[in-house]
Amino acid sequence: MGYFLIDRIMEFSGTLILAGLILALLWLWSMKNRRKYPLPPGPTGLPLIGNLLQVDKHVSCSNKLYVLFQLSEKYGPVMTLHLGWQRVVVLVGYDTVKEALVDQADDFVGRGPVALLLKVTKGYGLAISNGDRWRQLRRFTLTTLRDFGMGRKGMEEWIQEESQHLVTHIGTLKAAPFDPRFLLSCTVSNVICCLVFGQRFSYDDERFLSLLKIISEILKFGSSPLGGMYNVFPWLMERLPGHQHTVFSQAEEVKKFIMTKIQEHMETINPSVPRDYIDCFLTRLSQEKDTPTSEFHYDNLVSTVLNLFLAGTETTSTTIRYALSVLIKYPNIQEKMQQEIDTVIGQERCPSMEDRKSLPFTDAVIHEVQRYLDIVPFSVPHYALQDICFRGYIIPKGTVILPMLHSVLREDKQWATPWSFNPQHFLDQNGNFKKNPAFLPFSAGKRACVGESLARMELFLFLVALLQRFTFSCPGGPDSVDLSPEYSSFANLPRRHQIIATPR
Repeated sequence: MGYFLIDRIMEFSGTLILAGLILALLWLWSMKNRRKYPLPPGPTGLPLIGNLLQVDKHVSCSNKLYVLFQLSEKYGPVMTLHLGWQRVVVLVGYDTVKEALVDQADDFVGRGPVALLLKVTKGYGLAISNGDRWRQLRRFTLTTLRDFGMGRKGMEEWIQEESQHLVTHIGTLKAAPFDPRFLLSCTVSNVICCLVFGQRFSYDDERFLSLLKIISEILKFGSSPLGGMYNVFPWLMERLPGHQHTVFSQAEEVKKFIMTKIQEHMETINPSVPRDYIDCFLTRLSQEKDTPTSEFHYDNLVSTVLNLFLAGTETTSTTIRYALSVLIKYPNIQEKMQQEIDTVIGQERCPSMEDRKSLPFTDAVIHEVQRYLDIVPFSVPHYALQDICFRGYIIPKGTVILPMLHSVLREDKQWATPWSFNPQHFLDQNGNFKKNPAFLPFSAGKRACVGESLARMELFLFLVALLQRFTFSCPGGPDSVDLSPEYSSFANLPRRHQIIATPR
């Protein structure tokens, strides 16, 4: 047994040495390419780890994104870093991000191979696909979701109905403290479930709740240091023990749930009367089963539904939860919103999207919540599918590109008080709502969030419905609420707070 263990240790050590040599050669090759191409400037990296030490050295910073701000002040708004062996170009500031994602949209349309997502989806689905697969799936998804009411009156009615379920459920708690995480996840997820699965789930459905907990864990893992390590060194993390293996096995449970729903649809589908997204996809799959270039096949269906289920659940529910924390932290803002809502809608009529133009302060607060939360600070990484000429530099094919949305949402030139929560950012001198082109929480260009119109509608209707009926507080009082993120990496995840919803 002892000799076997020694052999295994020596074998693993040999593997690590070999991997180290390969990575050192890759680093030398990347340095050679750095001289070959007029790359954007950036700090010199070390073999194997690149610039990871520079990025992580300021451990005292409450938000390590600040380190990238510091680096950009030295190297400019377009800079090159190396995270492990991967070359990364970071875009900083509104002008730079807009020029790339909007003005040169075709050049920056590629999506980066995020290791976590690649592991779960095997490269299928909408989120990290490129080329013809992405074009076919995005066009179909946008058209289908719009046909089922996304951004229109039909979807508004679904959200209004779900908001009544939410208000009723909170009313049963009788002002007792509760954790709003999974209740809000259920509420928001039911909207996307109606679109994708053609059904909603009870807030007491144990299996549904377990799936929502898994989704929360996946996002939490992706925003943790361990998740960051997996994205930089997936080959190593696959071979080491750790929580990452638990997360991936949990993700398979979500996929099994989706596969079960697809099978149910296959057994009951009527192509002439599609019920939801899955029905429409299955019909298209049947129509194009003999077309070699078609991307409408089972693997893409499973992964695209997974993409929609995850994105349509966690980001919006997290934003609503953060909004409630903000309103508890600043009760004067909450009171002013309620006064505006009471004047325009009252406390009985269900709010509608038509009311938004008459609720400028409420609308401004919701926008400021999204700006201040900054939920996806780097966007989902982009990718150079070919050499890109940008601002006199060459971004070589195979480079990961990070449009730093954080730098847009916190840029001094764009916001009067970027580091403070301030609804006046979205109000003019007369108290009317005003837009700001630097408001890009959904990113921009051809890779902007598919569900942006749905998310905007949900945020407005759910939050107004909640403030009509309840005043929110917490056991520790406003001063106990910390608005800084609990985790900050792929996503900014707010801290958990027990809240109290007192009927008005």
